[in-house]
Amino acid sequence: MTSASMPTPGKIVCVGRNYAAHAREMGNDVPKEPLLFLKPPSSIIRAGEAIVLHPVSGHIEFEGEIALVVGTRMRRVSESEARAGISHVVAMNDVTARDLQKNDGQWARAKGLDTFCPLGEPAPVPDDLSTITVVTTVNGVECQRATAADMVFSIPMLLSYISQYLTLEPGDIVATGTPAGTKQLNPGDVVEVQLVGLSSVSNPVVAG
Repeated sequence: MTSASMPTPGKIVCVGRNYAAHAREMGNDVPKEPLLFLKPPSSIIRAGEAIVLHPVSGHIEFEGEIALVVGTRMRRVSESEARAGISHVVAMNDVTARDLQKNDGQWARAKGLDTFCPLGEPAPVPDDLSTITVVTTVNGVECQRATAADMVFSIPMLLSYISQYLTLEPGDIVATGTPAGTKQLNPGDVVEVQLVGLSSVSNPVVAG
């Protein structure tokens, strides 16, 4: 599967504060259960397309993430069923208007602006999900690095948990949270999110 052949997902389900160090850097406690929110499919862009710093926000940050492409319908599934239902893994940048996020209390504006969901090429699912490593660089300088083993809630647990509330359909995207190291983006930056050896997405940043 390539990004060109990957269908537009019906929904993008995201997880907040799933790395303890990122929760701390944002001044938040680690949640007792996964914190879920949605990004609209209209926010998706692909490699090489520009992330737009919309004038409605004065502080927009990158968030490199391990994302999953759902391969089979999941409704109230177990963790083992969830693991078997992953079609691909994909690098994702959960771009966030941090000021809007703090002001609103819920994150539809902060996370849902056009161009705020860069997605890379989907890649095969590795045998050991815990070894997936996400690295984010800005202008070639590393800002984030973590593995799935660093997550508060594991990938199979997240998918099973989400499926208790939302039916996951084939093609849906699940983003698993960002590690510590998020920073503000500026016009002229180039930000790249890599799942090492698997998938990557690189995007220029432009003023809106």
